[in-house]
Amino acid sequence: MSTGRSRSSTSSPSDERAGAAQTGRYARSVADDVPASALAVYAHPDDAEISAGGTLARWAEQGTQVWTLITARGDKGTSDPDADLEALAELRVEETAKAVALLGFAGHFHLGYPDGELPDDQSLRGAIVRHVRELRPEVVLCPDPTAVFFGDGYFNHHDHRVTGWATLDAVAPAAGSPHYFPEHLREGLATHEVRAVYLSGTLEPNCWIDIAPTLERKIDALYCHASQLRDTGDWFRDFMRERSETAGAPVAGVRYAEAFRRLTLGG
Repeated sequence: MSTGRSRSSTSSPSDERAGAAQTGRYARSVADDVPASALAVYAHPDDAEISAGGTLARWAEQGTQVWTLITARGDKGTSDPDADLEALAELRVEETAKAVALLGFAGHFHLGYPDGELPDDQSLRGAIVRHVRELRPEVVLCPDPTAVFFGDGYFNHHDHRVTGWATLDAVAPAAGSPHYFPEHLREGLATHEVRAVYLSGTLEPNCWIDIAPTLERKIDALYCHASQLRDTGDWFRDFMRERSETAGAPVAGVRYAEAFRRLTLGG
């Protein structure tokens, strides 16, 4: 997220997902396949960790090359009216680097759009396509842009929705077609077809990843984003455990999980 978190301001769709699964609306699947490579495309510097950090850490531990691509700067992630937003944006890149190193990822990239100003346009889609073609990930993770309203107390905001839609459009059909952004091909890049997309923060999950082995590392990585934590006490670690437990035990039979809507595109 791009705003500082407190016990009351952090929201989760876990309860919505658990309820849906318990009533049989979605097929249950605890996935244990490990991709060779994964690109996580998210809006703000800590979004990949909060949304899929346990999954990505588990994959990286098992040999997956993992990269994160952050579309927005995180420069408005403060409620201080006198904050130096340029300095905050630079700090958030440093915090990302620490989290990426802790989780064992291969690297991180930043598109540098100001918070709240992400345009769902050819420029953004082209930048994501370029990274897909350069890195050639087997799977891509991003926010589910169709998930907007979570109960009566939270709605998914602009940067997350735009990042999700732009990523989906970049993955298919753009990245795999020579007729989208043909300038990339003239530069020597080849088209690339992603095998699967994992949508996080979804209200329609069909896939759960057991993150019991990596949950504590995920939480440690979130602590790297110190600028976004108003309180770094044990309550936050307990909160993340409870959130992961809600996503896991009732629906997938594992203690801690992250839930996704998995779209299988080929192969």
